[in-house]
Amino acid sequence: MEKRLLLAIGISLVVLLSWSALVSKTQVVDKKVVTSNYTEQKEPVQVKQEIVNPGLPVEEPKQALLQLSRKNTEIFFNEQRAAINKVVFKMERDEPFPLKLGFLVDDGSLKYVKVNSNQNEITFVAQNGAKKVTKNFLFSNSNYALDLQIKIQNISSSPIVIDSPLILGIMDLSSKNEQLRYQDIYFSAPEKSFHKPAAKEYKSDKLKVMGLRDRYFCLIVEPESNSYSGFIKKLGNVESEVGLSTDALTLQPGAQIGHLFHIYLGPQDLKAINQVNPNWAGIINFGTFDFISQILLQALEFLYRLFHNWGLAIIILSILVYLLLYPLSLKQMRSMKEMQAIQPKVEAIRKQYKDNPQKMNKEIMELYKLHKVNPFGGCLPLILQMPIFFALYNALMRSVALRGAKFLWIKDLSEPDRLFTLPVSLPVLGNELNILPIIMAIGMFFQQKISSAASGGASAEQQKMMLIIMPVMFGFIFYRMPSGLVLYWLINSILMLLFQLRMNRAK
Repeated sequence: MEKRLLLAIGISLVVLLSWSALVSKTQVVDKKVVTSNYTEQKEPVQVKQEIVNPGLPVEEPKQALLQLSRKNTEIFFNEQRAAINKVVFKMERDEPFPLKLGFLVDDGSLKYVKVNSNQNEITFVAQNGAKKVTKNFLFSNSNYALDLQIKIQNISSSPIVIDSPLILGIMDLSSKNEQLRYQDIYFSAPEKSFHKPAAKEYKSDKLKVMGLRDRYFCLIVEPESNSYSGFIKKLGNVESEVGLSTDALTLQPGAQIGHLFHIYLGPQDLKAINQVNPNWAGIINFGTFDFISQILLQALEFLYRLFHNWGLAIIILSILVYLLLYPLSLKQMRSMKEMQAIQPKVEAIRKQYKDNPQKMNKEIMELYKLHKVNPFGGCLPLILQMPIFFALYNALMRSVALRGAKFLWIKDLSEPDRLFTLPVSLPVLGNELNILPIIMAIGMFFQQKISSAASGGASAEQQKMMLIIMPVMFGFIFYRMPSGLVLYWLINSILMLLFQLRMNRAK
């Protein structure tokens, strides 16, 4: 592989990872097919680890959580607030999706109690001297969909004003939150859809759908009414409140008003979201190269259906991408060889006109023109390959399908391969040995060495330096990346090594 390509990708990766580290970004549920099993955890041994601290401006006493056990999830409710504290998804390993106070509808002045629960629903009721609020969660057993029904009744003898937003969740903005750089908020209005960072205040009027997400999971909400606005509101420096609001209204004595919200609460999986509502798929976004990421991810899922192993699917995808880009790689290699062939003449011109830069540049360009060599011949392949690499990077980083996927010694392709844990923590390596990045760096070293041996001229010293710098830099960059991404790049490096050997024999 040409040195410029490796260096450009390496520098781009450093910038990408540094930036990521700094950036902290109508369908009713079928109620007849729900088979949820609600159990209230009353025994101390069952709930002693589940303590909630709402973290709102008003201090509240700690409270044990209610647990709703379902086929794919465990949902933990804060009963006094009738809100979802977190959802634990039953995958290869339990994975929490915290909301803290998901679907909160009041300021804390009301205390709810559970009044009904069965296989289909769970209901909370709260009241004071002015109003009675009923919150009814209706679940579907066939997918990750649910409905939320909210009824507010004026039980006083005077009119009351209703002006309470629906809080979808509280986002943790603290530096200790490992999901911080993956969090963002999804807004879908009639005109357009877009994502906003959770750390910045924002408001969008006439909202159709709103959602929030972390690395793997998401919450999507569509109000039955179109009169809602979406907002992000900072709560100090470490939390953001995400919610839906509507205009205030006056409720006469004895009158009541109802709200209905259609919800998806599950993994960021296109198939799962489409089963609930295809119009909500816009929450899945992989950034600048989203279109390419979507194509690569669908190709990866197709290969998985063929080979039934995510590791093999990644290897085959790497081979297919290599074959797709082979004409560009060939052109790039030929351009490099052409440049190497005239390098002695270029160096001679540099030496001859070292005191006259303008004359030197003119003579060099004349030399390129004489030999029909384009000094930028490798740039086009580089420009076309970079979006593919970063698109795949973003797709693999957020792919929930790789969560817990095993391959050879790798226990989880979404995490570093962790061959074994070391008894002590070492510089750079930490306390774990990730073998894939080391193998990849060694492969790159030999590929660089073969490439350097095939070239000559005054650039030899530079190539000797790059022979060490590039593999070490890439090994460092990839060391803590998901093993699925490292596996992809390792296969790519092996293919490039074989390509270099073939080019050397062709000489």
